Amino acid sequence: MSPILKLGIPAGSLQEATADLFRRAGYKITYTSRSYYPNIDDDEIECLLIRAQEMARYVEDGVLDAGLTGHDWILETGADVHEVAELIFSKVSRRPVRWVLCVPEDSPIRTVQDLQGKRIATEAVGLTTRYLAQHGVTAKVEFSWGATEVKPPRLADAIVEVTETGSSLRANNLRIVDEVLKSTTRFIANHQAYADPWKRQKIDDIVLMLRGAMAAEGKVGLMMNVPRDRLAEVLALLPALQNPTVSDLADRNWVDVNTIVDEVLVRRLIPRLKTAGARGIVEYPLTKIID
Repeated sequence: MSPILKLGIPAGSLQEATADLFRRAGYKITYTSRSYYPNIDDDEIECLLIRAQEMARYVEDGVLDAGLTGHDWILETGADVHEVAELIFSKVSRRPVRWVLCVPEDSPIRTVQDLQGKRIATEAVGLTTRYLAQHGVTAKVEFSWGATEVKPPRLADAIVEVTETGSSLRANNLRIVDEVLKSTTRFIANHQAYADPWKRQKIDDIVLMLRGAMAAEGKVGLMMNVPRDRLAEVLALLPALQNPTVSDLADRNWVDVNTIVDEVLVRRLIPRLKTAGARGIVEYPLTKIID
C-alpha cells in the first residue's frame, strides 16, 4: 500500500482560489456536493476541506500532514507548525489581507488609546487582545460569529475585521483607525510529517509546483526571428525575466529570440519589435516558471 499525504484545503472564501492555483500547478481538485473530501488526481494525496481558522490546529495535532491557511490564523491559534512556504494569493487579489481596527465614521474614537474600557467585536480575539496589550489598552474583546461590520455602534464600539479591498467597510460606513496585522497564505506542515522523508519530498514537490504556477501568473512567452544585424536593437526592447535566449537559425543572417514578459506589455511591445525588424513573432501562454 502506497503512502498517503493528508492535505487540508481551506473551505470557504479561499476554496475556489486554492483549487484554481492547484489546477495551474498541475493538480485537478474537484469538489462534490456536501462532501468534505475533495477529489484530487493524485493517488498519493487525500484532501480534506477544513476552515482556515481551524487548519493550523489540525496540522499541529497530526490529523493532517499539511495544509493551507493564513498566517493570521496560525498566530490566532498559537499552533506549533512548520511553515513550508508563503503563497501570496487570496480570494480577490494577490495582495496580503489586512486585519484592521474600525469604528463608525462619526465615532469620536481616533486612536487605539481611545478604546480604553470599550467593547470590541472580532473573530480574531487572540490577535486583538495581543494588539491592545502592545498599546497598553484594556478593553472588552468579544468573539463575533459573523456580520461583524454591522455591529457598531449598537453592539460594539469598534471591530477588528479582515479586509482585502475595504469595500465592505466603506459600504457599512466604517472608518479604519489602525492596521492590526497583514497576513498571507502559508503552506504549513506537521513537524513529524515533515521529518518523514517521503512526506517531506511530496510536500516540497507540491510547493515547488504551486510556486511555479504563481510565478507564471500574468506572464507570457515571446519568440521571434530577428536579423542578426538588428539583434541589439530588438534586445534593447525586451524587459526579460532573465536574459533572452538567442539561438542560431539555418540562415546565418537570422537568429531566434525567446523570452518571457509581462502580458500587459505585449500589446505595446509587439509593434515596436516588428518595427525593429523582428518577424514571425509568436506569443504563447505560460503555466509555470520554475527558478
